[in-house]
Amino acid sequence: MFKPALKCESLNKVLDGKKISQYDVKEIFKNSLLDQRELFDAATYLRNQHKHKFITFSKKVFFNLINLCRDTCSYCTYKAEPSDPKLSLMKKDNVIQLAKLAKKYRCVEALFVTGEKPEEKYSYAKRWLKNNGFKNTAEYLIHMSEIVLNEGLFPHTNAGNLNISDMKELQKTNPSIGLMLENTSSRLLQSGMPHHYAPSKRFENRLQTLENAGKLKIPITTGLLIGIGENYEEIINSIYTIKKIHENFGNIQEIILQNFHPKLKTQMESEKSPNEIYFKIIVALCRIIMPNANIQIPPNLSSSSYQSFLCVGINDWGGISPLTPDYVNPECPWPKINSIKIQTRKLGYKLEARFPVYPEFIKYINTYIKDKMEPIMNNDLFVKYEYWS
Repeated sequence: MFKPALKCESLNKVLDGKKISQYDVKEIFKNSLLDQRELFDAATYLRNQHKHKFITFSKKVFFNLINLCRDTCSYCTYKAEPSDPKLSLMKKDNVIQLAKLAKKYRCVEALFVTGEKPEEKYSYAKRWLKNNGFKNTAEYLIHMSEIVLNEGLFPHTNAGNLNISDMKELQKTNPSIGLMLENTSSRLLQSGMPHHYAPSKRFENRLQTLENAGKLKIPITTGLLIGIGENYEEIINSIYTIKKIHENFGNIQEIILQNFHPKLKTQMESEKSPNEIYFKIIVALCRIIMPNANIQIPPNLSSSSYQSFLCVGINDWGGISPLTPDYVNPECPWPKINSIKIQTRKLGYKLEARFPVYPEFIKYINTYIKDKMEPIMNNDLFVKYEYWS
């Protein structure tokens, strides 16, 4: 593999497998605002070195289970109120029906999304859960995970902060779980900032959940939301926090870097999305900081240019659904899977469908889940091409 000749001493150190400091990364960031070529070349080299020529995605169905939430983030339109027409409360029969349809579409991942512990804020949610036989959202998720796994899908639960006992139960049926760190900055919790009314977004709470997943050896997806008022130093500090967790526990399977999109009828509707070059610099810096990581950008949030992110170090497109919308970003439809395959091939890469757990993390999941994966798994631990295509 051709190693780029770079003038930047810090970038050359990374290419040689040596560590660099946060100070070095901040200097690389500042220099890259003027000229990004060396950073992008280094990030591409590292991605190719560690991930070869594979670019992955997960063929998924999005289960919008309960979109009531105890938090209020100033950029979010996912959350509903009990009287809202977009309120979603999926009963068991609804889940089974969607799971059967997703199986016909040959989806592999069942993405379970709920608001953060809605029963703690809404008596409506508490009554609904009780009437359906559950004492809380976590118990409901555990039961729904069992259902979809029996239908031939593999659940990936993204329900905010979970306690360790609930994660132990979900571990029996979920190959992986997700929790966005978003940012470690406590400043974003201050009055007038996006997380002021979102107690679950406190860094300490998110860190505890990520560490508990590490203690249980649960593969977990995390990541950052870019453009909500944080500065570049806070972004770099947040990536280093993720890096430290992975060094301690080895279970951070993927880092999502998601660019903020302003939404109508939110407090941040007049804010702008991050500049694309700036966002690409952040993506490339993540590759520099964690050379061996699986790094994703959602293609629907950069619909006109997503393929260009293959030149700044990513190796994954995340979950793409042929069946359901992105309920968190409903204004941004996913590209067609075949279009993604064509764009990926044009740049010299091979598109592979993965399970909700990456191949190198399958060692952490139990034999019950592995046995269910086996019939559609190829020798590289991806989903067989003839199944997903």
